[in-house]
Amino acid sequence: MRIQDHLIFKTLITIIGSFIIAISFNLFLLPHHVLSSGLSGAALLIHILTSYNTGIINLLINLPLIILGFFKLPRQVMLQSLLSVAVISFFLSIIPIIKISPEPLVDVIFGGVLCGAGVGIILKYSGTTGGMDIIAMIISRQSNISIGAIMTILNGIIVLCSGFFLGWSSALTTLVSIYITGKAIDTIFTSHIKLTINIVTSEGEAVRQALIASIRRGMTISDTRGGYTGKPAQMIVMVLTRYELQDAIRVAKEADPHCFINVYETTEVHGNFAKSG
Repeated sequence: MRIQDHLIFKTLITIIGSFIIAISFNLFLLPHHVLSSGLSGAALLIHILTSYNTGIINLLINLPLIILGFFKLPRQVMLQSLLSVAVISFFLSIIPIIKISPEPLVDVIFGGVLCGAGVGIILKYSGTTGGMDIIAMIISRQSNISIGAIMTILNGIIVLCSGFFLGWSSALTTLVSIYITGKAIDTIFTSHIKLTINIVTSEGEAVRQALIASIRRGMTISDTRGGYTGKPAQMIVMVLTRYELQDAIRVAKEADPHCFINVYETTEVHGNFAKSG
């Protein structure tokens, strides 16, 4: 087992990423009334307007979505989301809100980069940060609208709320923060990249059904034979987004622990491919 697949490693990455996110909020964004993307941005807005504890607000906003997600999304994804939300909320509660720099633009740049780095490493090695990730994944599965498009719309609402409640100067700096965060995430975790996954298995039908139930992507299945053992097998070929990759690997290994999986980047896709990542 690779260390990246180990539960302890994923948990540690979630804690580190969540700590970085909380640092970006309390030391760089909140002191200047700048919001982040996602539901955490809504939590920051409520804190600014009411002075209630940011960590508690973040937890209360996310919990209903996590509960809903357990009925709509893979259990492993939701467990990671629950851990991430809980850890971020904890660090938001204990890290003091301190203005590092008197210059808002400097803090917005550093805060956006740190937030993107925290989210990026969680997405790359662990799973999801909860919040709008959950909303976007649920809507995407139901409507076939891309996760990126959904996130853009939801973040647009955050920017509008910032302008309405905090002034349009705050809205513009929030927009800069969200843009920088997105670029930092893309540097670490590029969900829009397409990947081809080849799965060689002796349990072709079981793996096929599990993938269809979880990923809902088309696939090509062909009969093949092991070059060393000579035993018959099936090869399943799918094109995925990076966002879906870890889920596909997990599902395939649950259906056939002995399957062989090969993943490589795909330059172009022509045909019916829904951009749900």
